[in-house]
Amino acid sequence: NEEFVKNRTEGFAEFLEAIKPCTPELAEKVTGVPAEDIRAAARMYAKARRGSIVYSMGITQHTTGVDNVKSLANLAMLTGHVGFPSAGVNPLRGQNNVQGACDVGALPNVFSGYQDVDDGQVRDKFEKIWAVENLPAKPGLTVTEIFKKAKEGKVKALYIMGENPVISDPDSNNVRKALQNLEFLAINELFLSDSAEYADVILPAASFAEKDGTFTNTERRVQRIRKVIDPPGQARADWEIIAEIARRCGYKIASSKAKKGVRRPQGMNYTHPSQIMDELAELTPIYAGISYDRLDPFGLQWPCPSQDHPGTVYLHKDRFTKGKGTFMPCVYIAPDELPDNEYNFALSTGRIYWHWHTGTMTRRTSTLDREIPSGYIEINPNDAEKLKIKQGNRVKISSRRGQIETNVLVTEKVKEGSVFIPFHFREAAANVLTNPAVDPIA
Repeated sequence: NEEFVKNRTEGFAEFLEAIKPCTPELAEKVTGVPAEDIRAAARMYAKARRGSIVYSMGITQHTTGVDNVKSLANLAMLTGHVGFPSAGVNPLRGQNNVQGACDVGALPNVFSGYQDVDDGQVRDKFEKIWAVENLPAKPGLTVTEIFKKAKEGKVKALYIMGENPVISDPDSNNVRKALQNLEFLAINELFLSDSAEYADVILPAASFAEKDGTFTNTERRVQRIRKVIDPPGQARADWEIIAEIARRCGYKIASSKAKKGVRRPQGMNYTHPSQIMDELAELTPIYAGISYDRLDPFGLQWPCPSQDHPGTVYLHKDRFTKGKGTFMPCVYIAPDELPDNEYNFALSTGRIYWHWHTGTMTRRTSTLDREIPSGYIEINPNDAEKLKIKQGNRVKISSRRGQIETNVLVTEKVKEGSVFIPFHFREAAANVLTNPAVDPIA
């Protein structure tokens, strides 16, 4: 789309030069996808009246994850499929509130609304509203860095909330060693998960059906969730647990006036999550117009900068946030590990329809367990024949990091030389095998 490239982007000449060697024939050698199929797909997308790229988290979990996403952005700009409904680059989040968690600052380098921790004006704003001093100017650690430093004895204590890294994180034998090396581990969890077995303290949390709050989905839509039943025993909503810990650690501040003239709760003495949303709006420009009384019936999509703003259905209508979109050339980099004579299959891991993430909840219900009761490895019929293994056989799978045993599922869904293992199953935990190599940028 020459008009879009000319008016809305920059860096196109450098991009064009960088991609000249990247022919469909080269892509065929790398991927096994026929060059003509690649050409046909490219033309189908380019000529579409509305072309939308939808990708899942799998493409980011590689040493070239950032380049993979940049390449999709390049493709969307190249064809002009940006800035109108049913277009753009759309990540399918791995869980239902990953977007919301990131929006409110559950990342090591930003406060809520992706406001950089190394921005002095941003820190001043948060320090004033929160009545604290010396908020860190340096980004914190990523998850992989935390476990690396814990294994080295440089992280002494950890508080894990709503996560089961022993099953979900790569090279899980190393994760176990890191958790064992901690001096103190607290887990905020619904059930006694694999990770909770290493905990000194387990804080019982309420499930989604047992609390009020919001989820923000992949289209940036903030939606209400409502309490249906009371949480069992001593379980509490996550925000109540965090607020109680903060109070016991001595966090007490005088109340301050919010923009709407409502006095915010003193310290963290919230009585309802709507008050937390009001504080979020006060501190976060993209959420500034969002409050619980505006979320019915269908929620609001950020950016929503004011109380009279209707929300933003799609992004980048007339301009990108920074002005013009920048083409970012990416050269092909091979995977960190490739099959060889000793380890001769390429492993993919992922989810299946019947189970959810690490199975902390879904493997506790007989209905879902009846459908898929245990783990398995998918293998191509030709590979199975070469190895003299059949459907239902039990096999041992090894990588440079560990070994598991599971049952065989022979299927043409995987191509020759590749295997697939779902990661939900603790008794055949795929992440015992996976590579902890990380993207150097992210």
